[in-house]
Amino acid sequence: MAGQLVQVDHFTVSSAVASVIIGGGSSGSSSTNFAINTDDVYMLAYNNVAPANDNISLYAYITKSGTKQTDSNYDIAVKNMPVYTSFSNSGSVNEAKLNLGNFGTGTSETHQGIYYLYNFNSASEYSFITLEYLKMMADPNNLYGNMGGAVHTVASASDGMCFAGASGNLTSGTFTLYRVV
Repeated sequence: MAGQLVQVDHFTVSSAVASVIIGGGSSGSSSTNFAINTDDVYMLAYNNVAPANDNISLYAYITKSGTKQTDSNYDIAVKNMPVYTSFSNSGSVNEAKLNLGNFGTGTSETHQGIYYLYNFNSASEYSFITLEYLKMMADPNNLYGNMGGAVHTVASASDGMCFAGASGNLTSGTFTLYRVV
């Protein structure tokens, strides 16, 4: 039956870490050592991600051979949907990471999202992502939702994703990677 999810990697932050790699083979944060290596679509879900430092950005990177890519080849466009004001659009091109916005250390100030990963195994196409994520900020007390897409404009195979704060460690979070079959 089409449309089933098969869990291929999972990691829960149990003590503070500088970054989390989901997928990425032997460089991954879990003991699974899974690397994206098929032409399937993958779904990445994460929740309860919290930073050690207040009011910092959460960054996402694609990994190739288990190494986060920090070249200036990320493009992102999202629809911003905050609860306190009207919708807006934002985007950037030729960035060194995907900036997923600020969040903090207050109660319930966490980040969560669902990404679909496409063309990650292709050596001749760009890796791209459709993304939905939301975050809570306590000061001011606002919920932000975002939907959009991102692309890493390098035609080479990718094997996972890396998440890190702009500064300091991540103190919590659960990351699960599924293959869509």
